[in-house]
Amino acid sequence: MTDRTATRITTADGQAVTVTSRSAAVTDRAARYFGSWWNAAPARPPISGALVSADVDPNAYEDMAVVGVGHDIAECDYAGSPMLHARHADGSVTAVQSGERLAYRWNPSQRRLRIGGDDETRVATAAARLAREVVRGMLLVEGWRILHASAVTRADGATLLTLGDKGAGKTTTAFLLARAGWRLLANDRVFVRPENGYVRVLPWPSAAACGFGLLDALGLFEHVADRLRSGELMHPTQDQRVTDALLAGRHEPLWRADGKEMKPQFFPDQLDTWLGMPLATEGRAAGLLFPQIVPDDEPRLIDGPRRLADTDFFSARTEDRYPDVFGLLPMADASRDLTDRLAALPHQALVLGHDTSADGALLERTADALLV
Repeated sequence: MTDRTATRITTADGQAVTVTSRSAAVTDRAARYFGSWWNAAPARPPISGALVSADVDPNAYEDMAVVGVGHDIAECDYAGSPMLHARHADGSVTAVQSGERLAYRWNPSQRRLRIGGDDETRVATAAARLAREVVRGMLLVEGWRILHASAVTRADGATLLTLGDKGAGKTTTAFLLARAGWRLLANDRVFVRPENGYVRVLPWPSAAACGFGLLDALGLFEHVADRLRSGELMHPTQDQRVTDALLAGRHEPLWRADGKEMKPQFFPDQLDTWLGMPLATEGRAAGLLFPQIVPDDEPRLIDGPRRLADTDFFSARTEDRYPDVFGLLPMADASRDLTDRLAALPHQALVLGHDTSADGALLERTADALLV
């Protein structure tokens, strides 16, 4: 370990994984990715516990990229890229993303995941992503569950969860409240667990997407563009066409061939330093919002039928972006105690339009009324 750098990542609940590499850029990326929401700090030998060992090494990639003759090879889409994977007789798993030039090998008996690739940025991104998956498995074993929600937190820890399908307004709600003085706990997913009569909430560290329209409405488009023009970088998963549009000052939304909007992608720390949204590391659930965005409509409260549902929780069966290729996640659903406690919280459905100022005012009033 003397020629390697290491970053240890620890949640507020005490679950931990260490990322090591011969490239400081890989461990620095992990520190940046997790430091704002989970504790990340340099680690020194001896290192124990779960380990993600990630190196920029074409030879290591070629060595691990041989999935194995005689094994049943499966294919899936992992984080937006095709992946081949196979489980071996000893329980280890090999996976390859040839388009990304990344190879993985998970050894469950040693709790070690090796990553090899020939591009530093891709290796660093993969190491952070898989470190989070290792910790996710640990948290699930300890009774935590993942809720498809954004979350903002007051100074006293009271947390407002916003639920809904894609496009319902979870990120918009969280960003508007965070700009109004709340602390941002998550923009898309959170960990939740019942504890001592309440539901504790932990963040799911991730890059955050913010559409051109919302960025413009918040008055942040030019600020972000200026930081890019000064040489600062955004998250590497951002499409180059988005970067080009920001640099050129083009405000019109960009769309992929499949109809999905291409959005600016921010590192967690940039939510604070670039967008002025301070982050929180944990909270306790105190209220639920169920928004829906209706263009050209007036923001208003509604007596909607929307309530907390099983589909609001992620599980190994329903995960769509990060399938459990390596067998890290227990097959566990949300407990009745957890769902009952969340369902019993004050809640409100509402309509948001495209007048950000009016939307924000309604959200502030509603949040204050729910969390009296």
